[in-house]
Amino acid sequence: MKKNESKNTSEMVENNILVGYVRRSNAGGALKLSVNTAAFADCSTYMTSDGQSYVPLVISMAALQKVLSGERAVTTVTQLHD
Repeated sequence: MKKNESKNTSEMVENNILVGYVRRSNAGGALKLSVNTAAFADCSTYMTSDGQSYVPLVISMAALQKVLSGERAVTTVTQLHD
């Protein structure tokens, strides 16, 4: 298994890798993103035409809206896998 396909140190949720969490700051003027470094290292990447490497991550808009409105304290950051 290639490094970018490794799944042994991160939590899998329905074939998606749980990478971290998003929450509002205490003052409410910012979002705080917490990323698990081991899970991040297990994520697959893609390369752009200029040679830069990126990790595609997803945050649900509906869940994020609930965090922003104060209805939820936190939501997840994941990487989707087919």
